[in-house]
Amino acid sequence: MKILVTGGAGFIGSAVIRHIIANTDDHVINVDKLTYAGNLASLAEVESSGRYQFFQQDICDSQGMNNVISETQPDAVMHLAAESHVDRSIDGPGEFIQTNIVGTYTLLEVVRNYWQDLANEKKENFRFHHISTDEVYGDLEDDGSLFLESTPYAPSSPYSASKAGSDHLVRAWQRTYGLPVIITNCSNNYGPYHFPEKLIPHIILNALNGEPLPVYGDGQQIRDWLYVEDHAKALHLVVTRGGVGETYNIGGHNEKKNIEVVNTICNILEELAPSSNNSHLDSSYSSLITFVKDRPGHDQRYAIDAGKIQRELGWSPQESFESGIRKTVQWYLDQPQWWQQVLDGSYRLARIGGCE
Repeated sequence: MKILVTGGAGFIGSAVIRHIIANTDDHVINVDKLTYAGNLASLAEVESSGRYQFFQQDICDSQGMNNVISETQPDAVMHLAAESHVDRSIDGPGEFIQTNIVGTYTLLEVVRNYWQDLANEKKENFRFHHISTDEVYGDLEDDGSLFLESTPYAPSSPYSASKAGSDHLVRAWQRTYGLPVIITNCSNNYGPYHFPEKLIPHIILNALNGEPLPVYGDGQQIRDWLYVEDHAKALHLVVTRGGVGETYNIGGHNEKKNIEVVNTICNILEELAPSSNNSHLDSSYSSLITFVKDRPGHDQRYAIDAGKIQRELGWSPQESFESGIRKTVQWYLDQPQWWQQVLDGSYRLARIGGCE
């Protein structure tokens, strides 16, 4: 297959591309605007592959996207391009509406026009795979209940509302125009190449630098954690074997309170990079934990029932939280060049033509 991936220089998108190039014979067309969260260094291991192409392109640019799709003639589109940081959506929701809703609409129209003109067999086999989030469902009581594919939408933040809107557009384009779509909703991802604004890499890097480890509220918020490489495997499985019109929830079966996650990271760092050997510290990593004012509208608990994708496609996560978080901490210890370039901003100079 020839798969076009939007947002392929981001955290999950780059994991999907690395997985496809390393483990399949498929070709990948990576389309990414290269906003602050897009980092081509995350794709260094695949950039020399003859099965990989990169286009710096905004999904909101209809003509530009039409040119890319006309040139590359993909067999499937995996749509991961999105603004995704909740705090940023609270501070500036307009960018989230533009990228996540208007961008998805623009892409759907370009893809629909392309799909309608395909020859019969290629048209029948084409897929538009929209990657979404469990945050569209709102939050859960701490009562053992789980998000199902049929759970009503109740988004709480501008980010989750914009993703919910994009999900609705995708479903409407199938119902109205017949576009062969699939939607997946995932739980919180973590792993290598994660942008440092997110909880786990933020805590790891702050700890190593002897800086405060901020925890919202009392740290009792619960999230289901999914190792990004497990997610990448699931996404490729869905786009190649998933049923048209289906939704699949993808979760890690790893519910953890935020404060548990932070304490686990501190404990692993004490083992792998003892605070006593860290020139930035005069006490333990855990002494840096600082409780801060809670986020507005903060959801209390997310938890996914991933039974459908396991039953129908045979997928289940390979990493437990304990194994995945250890791999993640070790990766950040082993890859200081990657994250130092993110922290100092120099990664943004690595653009096509040497500019943004």
